[in-house]
Amino acid sequence: MLSRAFALVPLGGATLGLGMAIYHWIEGLAWPDAFLNAAMLLGGMGPVDPLRTTAGKWLAGFYALLAGVVFLVLAGVMLAPVIHHVLQRFHLEADDEEPAGPA
Repeated sequence: MLSRAFALVPLGGATLGLGMAIYHWIEGLAWPDAFLNAAMLLGGMGPVDPLRTTAGKWLAGFYALLAGVVFLVLAGVMLAPVIHHVLQRFHLEADDEEPAGPA
């Protein structure tokens, strides 16, 4: 899981940086406020500060859609080994062989 986390850091960081840039340069928020809003959207919580410009609303909307997809990818890739282990532990994975039925 640790190697997967290191592989996903650039994706999460780039997405967070994009959101911070949108909030800072388009909406005029200070960098700490831009970080807070972008991180909240990336974490699935929602923005904190109200948006004032039309361009900011459009870009924040598209960023919210992107952040939702990135959040699902990050969670899915990180949790895949855990879910796979649980399925193996309880023998819930599908077998590769065809079930032997009456001929």
